[in-house]
Amino acid sequence: MTAPVDERVMAALLFQREAVDHASLSSPLYRALLDVAIADSEAGGPCARVLARTPDGVDPIPDALALRFLGAVHHLVLAGRAPDLARWFPTAGGAFEPGAGDPGPDFRAAVEAHHEELVAGMARGVQTNEVGRCAPLAVGFTELLRRFERPLALLEIGSSAGLNLRWDRWRYESADTSWGDPDAPLSFTSNYRSPWPDLSAPLGPDDAVASRRGSDRAPIDATTEDGRLALTSFVWPDQPERHQRLAAALDAAVAVPAMIDQRDAAEWCEAELAEPVARVTTVLFHSIVWQYLGSATRHRVKAAIEAAGARASAAAPMAWLRLEPGADPNAAAELRLRTWPGGPELELLTYSGYHGHPVWRA
Repeated sequence: MTAPVDERVMAALLFQREAVDHASLSSPLYRALLDVAIADSEAGGPCARVLARTPDGVDPIPDALALRFLGAVHHLVLAGRAPDLARWFPTAGGAFEPGAGDPGPDFRAAVEAHHEELVAGMARGVQTNEVGRCAPLAVGFTELLRRFERPLALLEIGSSAGLNLRWDRWRYESADTSWGDPDAPLSFTSNYRSPWPDLSAPLGPDDAVASRRGSDRAPIDATTEDGRLALTSFVWPDQPERHQRLAAALDAAVAVPAMIDQRDAAEWCEAELAEPVARVTTVLFHSIVWQYLGSATRHRVKAAIEAAGARASAAAPMAWLRLEPGADPNAAAELRLRTWPGGPELELLTYSGYHGHPVWRA
């Protein structure tokens, strides 16, 4: 036995246990595993021995230590390295129903057996690359297609694997407006609610995107088996719709190239936005990223965007599209848009759930 984990780590576990009970983010399996992890950490068991080795520089709550730990466990299961625990994971052919069995012994045994691998796994930041966020982002992209009637040159910070750079490969339906190929492998047909967003646009999916490029501190290659496994491991195992969306997006990533640069967001924005580009609308966008950037980086990114906006013209317009927590972060995310030349200051387009459901017009 070892000593219980310190207060910051315990606070992160308790925080995440409350989060997985949230209506839109519910995960009964992760709730059960967090209950086990909390009790085991208090008792100085195998979870305490892993969590006591939190990587240097990782702040347990803002850096989502609990999800790093659970993601590393899920990675083991998906890789076939924890077969006894797999029987509780729907992503590995198992099943879990609250009150119908106790995954605790298998969970603790897996943590004990794979101690070093789980410690190493906690060094990897959580990257879900949530494809559901394409539902609100599409409202902004189609607004830009209507406003400027030209293809979009997409630039994304915090891209992860760049799956949302492929937004134009999906189908979107909102009341009496829709956009995208009806035969697309992924459709967003139940994400929107009244007041309904407008998804009409003069350009279709064959013409909407001129280029796609992103940046990330630790990009994931979605075209590799390791990349697929990493992304899948961070999606909660008992949320089948999210896994179905991710699988479709990963398949599309092979057919639709997107360059993701491993680079600091501020340096990348300053370089990519240095010169106006004619005949396209340059769009710098991000989703649930801003809070993870340091204040100095946020200042430089904003300055680079505003400088690019000042250089924009009718021949080479510029846009900043952001899906980030709103004034009340517990209520909804907000999709905001600013355009140059002459657009209003970060106009509010829609509200959205953090995984892209539901979406409704502001």
